[in-house]
Amino acid sequence: MSHHRIAPNVDDSTDQLAAALAALRTELELPGAYPTEAVEEARRAVATHEIPERDLRDVPFVTIDPATSTDLDQALFIDRAGAGYKVLYVIADVPSFVAPGGALDAETRHRGQTFYAPDGRIPLHPEVISENAGSLLADQDCSAFVWDFDLDAGAKVQTVSVARAAVRSRAKLSYKDAQQHIDDGTAPPVLQLLKEVGLKRVELERLRGGASLNMPEQEIVQATDGGGYRIVAVPSLPVEDWNAQISLMTGMAAAQLMLDGKVGILRTMPAPDQRSLQHFKRQTTALGKPWDGQITYGEYLRTLDASDPKQLAILHSAGTLFRGAGYTPFDGEVPDTVIQAAIGAPYAHTTAPLRRLIDRFVLVICEALSNNREIPRWAREALPSLPDIMASSDQLAGRLERAALDTVEAALVANHVGQEFDAVVISGSKPSNGNGNGNGNGSGPYGVVQIAEPAVTARCDGELESGTEVRVRLVKADIASREIRFELQR
Repeated sequence: MSHHRIAPNVDDSTDQLAAALAALRTELELPGAYPTEAVEEARRAVATHEIPERDLRDVPFVTIDPATSTDLDQALFIDRAGAGYKVLYVIADVPSFVAPGGALDAETRHRGQTFYAPDGRIPLHPEVISENAGSLLADQDCSAFVWDFDLDAGAKVQTVSVARAAVRSRAKLSYKDAQQHIDDGTAPPVLQLLKEVGLKRVELERLRGGASLNMPEQEIVQATDGGGYRIVAVPSLPVEDWNAQISLMTGMAAAQLMLDGKVGILRTMPAPDQRSLQHFKRQTTALGKPWDGQITYGEYLRTLDASDPKQLAILHSAGTLFRGAGYTPFDGEVPDTVIQAAIGAPYAHTTAPLRRLIDRFVLVICEALSNNREIPRWAREALPSLPDIMASSDQLAGRLERAALDTVEAALVANHVGQEFDAVVISGSKPSNGNGNGNGNGSGPYGVVQIAEPAVTARCDGELESGTEVRVRLVKADIASREIRFELQR
């Protein structure tokens, strides 16, 4: 399961969109520069860092990430093992750089995660760790947590363990290059097997009722003719999905280790309620690719083509089905709720410690459980506090993403005020209550509509019935305030 990230390509500081996006840092009070004390502590940790005695540097691991990424959390090796597979999945050893109770520990708990602002990353850890010594860069000796999987011929996990080791990645591959090598037949064995195992894991996901929301990365560019903005979507590649399946497999293994040990913290999420499912069905019908509910929503999402603007709009709206996720800590007793519904199994965040705080604790707990050692006290004592830390951080990240999307949507339609569009009513409104105040604030009845091209959802004034097709006129699109408003045409 993945989410989309907007990467606006607007470098001119005088541009309205660039200015509005830059202003989000101040408006949302995003973290600023890293505190000096924490940075100095990180530098000392790097200078005195020692790699584990267990040596796996002869294993030809590779990383597969976006081309510009330098904070590399994971590396991979796959080989055949009889009729099945051996998978070694390497995770950056962030805990070895962060002293419990220190200034760096405190600052990472304050941040919670890396924030992806449209005008640049705000890292969870100082760059001396996140993009240098702690990152699984090619040809660099690194300390890592190595997850060791034995899979059967269907790619089901038979055995799993995790332990620290010294590793060295052989190559930093981009998704684009990896996919090209696979497609043209020049891929090394690890990529060929990633496809083979990935496809089998996708099928296992389908069988357990899981769902992945594979959003394309989107770039917003200003039209050269001065006619506003346009969106360029880069659909996710199959290799991204196959790679994500290995991460999901590891998260499920981490959850099971902690459940067996009766201590840890899970990522849980309820199944979507009927109201959300009906809302989503209306949108799929309105956008020309109806989901009738005869197959699971996870299977349906895999049929969508993100290069089609209408189907991309459906993928956006599917986000309503992935709500209510939280963190469930436990120590001594297994909680009643253990399932992450979109994955269809118990799951834990453990594969991105450079970019997400909670993974650091999960890794240490799993490594101790896997090797029958006592869990470090600092990790165990942190469990009750982690849900609130991560909830606050997730809320801020969500506000940032929503504000960035709203700003971009306003920019996309800013030059079309006064024009009419065909739309579908996503959320209907009640008739006026007799005093012109249909929603209780003096503005009359209103609802929410969605236009297909560009894919924008916004408020619309008028009496609207959910699921109906209507004609609307754009009356406001303000980039600075992120406000878009339509009115119903009679």
